[in-house]
Amino acid sequence: MIIIAILITITGLLMFFRPNIVWAMTESWKSNDATEPSDLYIWSTRFGGVLFTLAGIGGICASFFL
Repeated sequence: MIIIAILITITGLLMFFRPNIVWAMTESWKSNDATEPSDLYIWSTRFGGVLFTLAGIGGICASFFL
């Protein structure tokens, strides 16, 4: 379980600090011009990254107490 929590934390940090990389891997093929993500996409990806990071840290903490 701790490995999954670590992967979730790493994914969350990537989403928060590098939303452009996440966009290039997942959404760029859907765009006609494929130049850059919108401001809303960057904001929502960073928000999701914070939630992923918190969930991962919670999973890591929970694994120590179970």
